[in-house]
Amino acid sequence: MKTILAAVIFSLSAWLAVPAFAEAVAEPMVTVNINDASAAEIAEGLKGIGMAKAEAIVAHRQENGQFESVDQLTVVKGIGPATVENNRARIALQ
Repeated sequence: MKTILAAVIFSLSAWLAVPAFAEAVAEPMVTVNINDASAAEIAEGLKGIGMAKAEAIVAHRQENGQFESVDQLTVVKGIGPATVENNRARIALQ
């Protein structure tokens, strides 16, 4: 009897765990062109970039011209190498 009860509990626990794994859907990759996107688009599309940093990116672009490399973002105040690495696949230059 204990064996049957253990088997039923095991089956139910495995069955209840399946929806948790099914919900782990990969989010679609958003690409943001930092050379023509608005501050709102940059803030929405890049992780760890809020509106203030996005506005700083746009201001830097307007004052200094287009970014020639993704790594060049680190010259913008508040944007460090870790932020660039976290967003490298999301950033486009054209």
